[in-house]
Amino acid sequence: QVQLVESGGGLVQPGGSLRLSCAASGSIFRIDDMGWYRQAPGKQREWVASITSGGSTNYAESVKGRFTISRDNRKNTVYLEMNTLKPEDTAVYYCTAAVVIGGTWTSITRWGQGTQVTVSP
Repeated sequence: QVQLVESGGGLVQPGGSLRLSCAASGSIFRIDDMGWYRQAPGKQREWVASITSGGSTNYAESVKGRFTISRDNRKNTVYLEMNTLKPEDTAVYYCTAAVVIGGTWTSITRWGQGTQVTVSP
C-alpha cells in the first residue's frame, strides 16, 4: 500500500557531494519519523540520520557535520544532503518512514529498496 523510492545515488569523488531523495507514495494518512540507513559491503546496516515530523534531527557521529537530513511534508519526501564524502561512505543507502496507512490505526515502518552511493577516486 505504501512505497518508498530513493533516488540521487551515484559515483562521486572523495570530497564531493550528493543529494539523496526518498518519496513515499500510496494511501498515507500520516508519516511520523523518517530516516536514512546505509549498508556497506561486509558490514551490518547502520543508522545514519533521522528526522521527526516536526523537523528535529539526529545524526550518527560518523556523518555529523557533513550530512544534513530534511523533509518536505507536503511531498512526503525526505532528503539527505551529503557533503565532504569519504570512501568510507560508500554503501547502499536506504530510507525509512513510520507510516500510518489510511484506514488503519497503527504506525508501521516502511523501507525503500536502496540507492547506491560510491565514493572513489
